[in-house]
Order: sequence, then structure tokens, then C-alpha cells
Amino acid sequence: YLKPRELSLLEEAYQYSRKAHQGQFRKTGEPYVSHPVAVSQILTSWNLDAPALIAALLHDVVEDTHITKSEIGQKYGEVVADLVDGVSKLDKISFESQKHEQAENFRKMLLAMAKDVRVMLIKLADRLHNMRTISAMSESSRKRIARETLDVFAPIAERLGLKNIQNEMQDHAFHALLPNVAEKLTKKIQELSGNRKEAINKIRKKIEKALIHSDLSAEVDGRQKSLYSIYHKQKNKNLSFDQIHDVFGIRVIVKSVKECY
Repeated sequence: YLKPRELSLLEEAYQYSRKAHQGQFRKTGEPYVSHPVAVSQILTSWNLDAPALIAALLHDVVEDTHITKSEIGQKYGEVVADLVDGVSKLDKISFESQKHEQAENFRKMLLAMAKDVRVMLIKLADRLHNMRTISAMSESSRKRIARETLDVFAPIAERLGLKNIQNEMQDHAFHALLPNVAEKLTKKIQELSGNRKEAINKIRKKIEKALIHSDLSAEVDGRQKSLYSIYHKQKNKNLSFDQIHDVFGIRVIVKSVKECY
């Protein structure tokens, strides 16, 4: 969706980031540049603009290399430099309290510091990719990062309307904090999914057929409740898995209502 000139700048920024991170590796063993590339790819799925994608490719260079904000500004403009600087400032804040009240204050502080919403979106994409590769971290780091993700970043994703990102973050964090519980719950869902999914598909098809003859334009899809949300509901309401009746469901998104004459 980018213009040719923007694509050219993006390619140039990738090469710039690759050279800046030369010789640096992630805990997974991959070249470090694979991380900013993955962050940028996540942002493309949200259709973010070229400055945000370029900033995503460069978001760690000020922190981890000799390159300065001023150099980025001269090469890619002040907007990109400010986005990179904004993400760097968020990275310097350490959340250590386990109290819910403190987590809420921390979320407010992060959102206030990210004056440009693109800064927070880059940070969320950064955290999402780190959660996808969290298994490479030590156990203590996994638990600390997972707790922070549940308390701070997943709620921010929800606040910004990124429900899918919130769910994925929570599920990764759940696996990191309570791997045995998460594995058992996953197996229970798999055992249940066969018959339930078949029933959900039949209902979905009936709704789609009815919509064709209605004045509604809508999308219909079957969904599975996220792993963490099932666990959270069990814990908060003291329910067994068998008492959770919305593991699978139907979602109808109404796009428009046709005019009737």
C-alpha cells in the first residue's frame, strides 16, 4: 500500500538497521535485525504509514548502537527521529510493582509519554514479537516479562482497540507463567473442539443464508475464546472447564444496512 518512494526509503532503512546491528544476535540465535524487521511486518498488518515502519526498523539503533537521534533525523526526517526517540524513552521505564493500582498508573504514564499514538503502536508490536519468542529467555526473565505484559501492555492493546493483539499477548504470557495449566487447558479445548466446531459451522452457514435475504451486509465467523480469557473466567468465577459455555461462539459484524423503499 506504500508508494514507490516510500518503499525505497523502507528498503534503505532496513539496510541501515542491518549494518547498525551487525554482529548483534538475539537470544534465539538469530541476527538482531530479524527483530526490527518482524516489528515492522506486524505494523504493516495494521497499515501504518512509512515513517512508522521506518521507525520500527530503527527503533533499537539509538539504544543499542552508536547511532544518534540527530543522525536519524538528518537521514530520515524529524518525524522518524521523534518516533524512534519516543520508543527509546518508553524502553527505559522499568515496571516492577505487582500491585494493580501501580500497573494502572504505569499504563497511564506510558500513554501520556507516547504523545504520538504511533510510538505506542511500535512499542506494542515490539512487545508482541518479544512474546512470540519468549521461550528463548531464562525462566526468571520469562515470568517478569509475561507479568508485565499481562498487567501493562495487554490492557493498553485493549484500550487502543487491538483485541486480537491483546488476546495473543495474554495467551503467550499465560503459557510463560503457568505452562502446565496452559497445556492442560489447551488439551481440554482440543478434545472439545471437534463436535463444537461442527455445530458452530452449521449455525454460521444458517446465519449467512439468512443475511443474504435480509437488508444487512455483515461478516459472520466462528471464534474460539482465547486461552487466557477461559482461564481468567474460571478463576474469577470459580468455575470448572465444563461450566464454561462460550468457549466457541459466533461473531456477526454488521457492515451496513441497505436502504428500504
